[in-house]
Amino acid sequence: MLYYFSKNIIKILNLLIVGFCLSLTILAQTPTPIPTPTVKPETNKVDTTKVVPSADLPNDPPPIAPNFSAPIRPLPSAERVGVEAENQLPITLDEAIEMALKNNNDIDSSRINVKIAEENLKGAKGAYDPQLSSESFHESRTTPTASTIGGAGSSGGVTQTSTGATATAEGLSPKAGGSYSASVSSSVTTTNNQNATLNPQYPSAVTLTYTQPLWRGLRTDNARRQVEIAKKNLSLTDAQFRQRVIENINRVEQAYWDLVFALRNLQVQIDAVKQARTQLESNQRLVEKGVLAPIEIVSATAQITTFEQNVYSAQDTVTQAENTLKTLILKDRTADLWSRPLTPITPVEIQAPRVPLDTAVADALKNRPEIQQLQTNSEINKINTDFFRDQTKPQIDLFGTYTSNGLAGGANNITRTSTAVNTDLLARVNQLSLSSGLTPLEFPPIVTVTSPPANLVGSYFNSLGNLFAQDYPTYRFGVRLSLPFGNRVAEADLGKSLAEGSLIKNQRSQTEQTIEAEVRNALQSLRSAEARLASATASRAASEQLFDSEQRQFRAGTTTVYLVQQRQNDLLIAKSRELQAQTDLNKAIANFQRATGTTLTVNNIVLK
Repeated sequence: MLYYFSKNIIKILNLLIVGFCLSLTILAQTPTPIPTPTVKPETNKVDTTKVVPSADLPNDPPPIAPNFSAPIRPLPSAERVGVEAENQLPITLDEAIEMALKNNNDIDSSRINVKIAEENLKGAKGAYDPQLSSESFHESRTTPTASTIGGAGSSGGVTQTSTGATATAEGLSPKAGGSYSASVSSSVTTTNNQNATLNPQYPSAVTLTYTQPLWRGLRTDNARRQVEIAKKNLSLTDAQFRQRVIENINRVEQAYWDLVFALRNLQVQIDAVKQARTQLESNQRLVEKGVLAPIEIVSATAQITTFEQNVYSAQDTVTQAENTLKTLILKDRTADLWSRPLTPITPVEIQAPRVPLDTAVADALKNRPEIQQLQTNSEINKINTDFFRDQTKPQIDLFGTYTSNGLAGGANNITRTSTAVNTDLLARVNQLSLSSGLTPLEFPPIVTVTSPPANLVGSYFNSLGNLFAQDYPTYRFGVRLSLPFGNRVAEADLGKSLAEGSLIKNQRSQTEQTIEAEVRNALQSLRSAEARLASATASRAASEQLFDSEQRQFRAGTTTVYLVQQRQNDLLIAKSRELQAQTDLNKAIANFQRATGTTLTVNNIVLK
């Protein structure tokens, strides 16, 4: 019993002696205060003007000896692969998003898809462009004829030569599904027909035709269907483009805040190395005075090397985060900014938006491009359904044709000589008359001259005058009926379209459910990130107080170097967790904006 009591007395006396010596040391020489590392959230620049290249780490641990002194180790180098540290580029989040919208290859591809959809709509409307056609010809035709009135004469054939042209315009009406056709023709014709009163002739004609569907094709037809589908596809492509833009903006935001964390964490790790070096210098002075054992120098040196490793890991994280952001905002690797380090300067948000769940879900169902795409697909399906239903109807068309003809030519008078009696009978009568002493009978021949009407005699312009005067019109109108029997192709198309409509409804219900789940998850992540940040901030503040207290106790000689280092490690971890919590909150805000479809609105982006 006396032994244990004396042993405790000895321990107490040793502690009092150490504390007394430490107090004398403190009174004799005020130690260099250990600066508390601070991280400014407003800037993430790392001061590289005083950075010394890193020295090689020793291969073997230093010997533990009373006269041991740790070599002065330079701070880890701030140089990173592929960038010029002195040529930093301060960049805001808005600037990063703007650069991504201008240079991102995915967004460029989406813009091209929109341009293709615009051209498809233009091509669909081209179905209503009039089709113009013309034909010029020269024709020589010889027709055999055996008729006495055919005008062939002794040759037995009629030769007709024509030179002319025809122009036609036809197309579809954008209203009510009608179709039209207009043609103009004129020619010059010569003939050897002995009965032709006009030679040469200048025939001309104008023909107008219009066909109007009365049932099938009245409300919709394939041309109108293609135009409406092209319009919807343009709207669909716009929605897809908006979705692609939102996704890329979200990726830029995530990469931007990752880089913010990486740079701030690097600063924290560098400050930890500085603080550990200060602690090493303090330990060396205390060892020289005999207050601390030489082993404490080894302990401080090990702490420094551990923190240096953290710096190297943090540098690697910075490079990876920076390259990720650069690939999102730069066009290609030849860009001037590719070799410049990026320094984010947008302040970190520590306040989360307060949006009720019902409001967030309503905004998502209103703004999410996925809903707009499904709505457009539903509208396209309705267009197809209406068209295929129309194709199952009978075809009843009302048609009308009007033709105006013109004709003119050179007059060709035809003279015909004929007698009123039979020549054989007249010769027999005159023979009998002579034998009877009578005077022979005489019948003069009858001469007939045939001339064309006066209004048809003239040149080519006289033919056009007759044409526009509409002296020789032709009218034709009627109803054309076509009854499909079976018509299984149209019925199958209609059935398939109806089934696709049901499928789209199911997809929309599923998508709405998924969107609401995403909104709930995003809102929960937002609230959790906010709570974690508050907890991490409190933890960091507590760790700072504990570290300061442990330092004061160490100066008073009531604690050990090991506990001081432990508190320093705890403070370093608490600071990193606070930085990570701030980053997570900003990333959660970006994800919440994406989930509710408000990314473009919040960032004041207008797509054109």
